[in-house]
Amino acid sequence: MGYTPISVVIITYNEEKNIGRCLESVKEIADEVVVLDSFSTDRTEEICKSFGVKFHQHSFDGHIEQKNRAITYASYPHILSLDADEAVDDLLKEEIKNIKNNFVKDGYYIPRLTNYCGRWVRHSGWYPDLKLRLWDSRKGRWGGINPHDKFELFEGDKNTERLKGNILHYSYYTIEDHYKQVEYFTNIASRAYFEKKISAPCYKLWVNPIAKFISHYILNLGFLDGKAGYDIARISAYATRLKYKKLRALYAGIRH
Repeated sequence: MGYTPISVVIITYNEEKNIGRCLESVKEIADEVVVLDSFSTDRTEEICKSFGVKFHQHSFDGHIEQKNRAITYASYPHILSLDADEAVDDLLKEEIKNIKNNFVKDGYYIPRLTNYCGRWVRHSGWYPDLKLRLWDSRKGRWGGINPHDKFELFEGDKNTERLKGNILHYSYYTIEDHYKQVEYFTNIASRAYFEKKISAPCYKLWVNPIAKFISHYILNLGFLDGKAGYDIARISAYATRLKYKKLRALYAGIRH
């Protein structure tokens, strides 16, 4: 197989803090960069255009919907999908350069290493956090339940490989950032669960958060991540409870 050009595809909204780092990291490997923006009000558009990306805008109607839409703007079917708060490390760059000369798989799984409040998290269920992010877009589409999107290969097109390099994920700069994201994501998740008629019995308000904490902090060795591991476990437990609390409120609303 000959040279395979790759489109790097990113969705954005008010990402002036992150997008420059992301775009800088893919300069050596991208044959084009496509950004689909949700009408940012900060300097996101200015920064993107300074890198010469193909910049498009569309109102946001869901992570899954927006990411599927973004693919349609790409010139090439082979896609590297990144979020604005992510970047490609040096080892991954070299691996992708080699793959472009021999793109033989339907998709490639990439470990994602997360920076949480200045610390790289290597346990807590957050690493290796394998993501299918390099793929032939003709072989699948984005699915999952918002806001937790994932690219899903079609049946019969699941010839994959895991790469060694990392996607570097700069998740939260402060604890307050994490709580803000929890509020935002639980709004989306509870609505998505409601639309799919996923139940919310009372026990889920207690059992699921406890299970979430145990999973992150003990089973996935979060205690080895120090304070970051403890914060991740407790806020994740809180997020689980909040999601089901909001879901129960939605069901209560239709009963009144």
